[in-house]
Amino acid sequence: MSSYRFCRTDDIELLVNALNRCWAPHFPEEPLMTSAAFKRLIREQQVWCSSCMVAFAGADPIGVLIGAKRPTGTLIYRIAVHPDHVRQGHGRHLLTSLSSKLAILGPPRLVAEVPASLAPACDLFSACGYVQEALLTDYVLGPEALTGGGLEVGSWELGIDPSHRFVIPVTLDDLAANGLIEASLPASSWARALDSITARKDEIVGLAVASEDQLEAYVLYSTHESEGQIVSLRALVDDDGARLSQLVSKLKANGLSSLRFPKVHPMEVSKERLETLGFHPAGAHRLYAAKARSA
Repeated sequence: MSSYRFCRTDDIELLVNALNRCWAPHFPEEPLMTSAAFKRLIREQQVWCSSCMVAFAGADPIGVLIGAKRPTGTLIYRIAVHPDHVRQGHGRHLLTSLSSKLAILGPPRLVAEVPASLAPACDLFSACGYVQEALLTDYVLGPEALTGGGLEVGSWELGIDPSHRFVIPVTLDDLAANGLIEASLPASSWARALDSITARKDEIVGLAVASEDQLEAYVLYSTHESEGQIVSLRALVDDDGARLSQLVSKLKANGLSSLRFPKVHPMEVSKERLETLGFHPAGAHRLYAAKARSA
């Protein structure tokens, strides 16, 4: 006999165990979940234990749904069923139960960012009434790519170009103080929305192209060893990508051997612009959305 229940704030260990029993067998290359990592998800992705569910067979978790909630909506961060219990309706029950709860308590918008390669997961969301809104593309710029933006890297080492534009360090707080950040994050994926990057701001650094009058482009990114992950890449003037190219060149001159730009919404930066900068697609996620409704 199967049973289901929503979780509480004291259920972190249960949720960690359920993820390691139900998610990990499908993705053995990923590290196991830990309590510390789950608490980081709560802080950075706004995971809410009350928006999480566990399915049981007796005392054993056989399914799990992890939900993250913001005023704008709820993200299905993860949903998984133990391999011995797939195709028995557990995934559908988890999704419809959360939908029924949010139809009463809100917010009514539900979203999921599902790897396009996971056909069964895509089919599950479609069967539960979710509609694809966009395709989020993962982009990579490898060590073989070099974009100079029409300038020699040496001039950018000095931080200034002949047109009296400077490359300067910036922080998220700098951009917010100038009223630039919220308007510059249209349709970002959940992990790169303002709430997420604000929670991570101590590990995020940035560069901007500045004239004497204004900031004209910026990049926010985090680093791990010689790899960088772009959080936001925005041009604030129309220049056919020249300033973005200058920023990418500067990142490479600073020693980053590769850059990743995950889950890029087509409204953020166009595919053509990123390819001009030297990025190439390396995967995709389907952005699904639904409105909460009672079962």
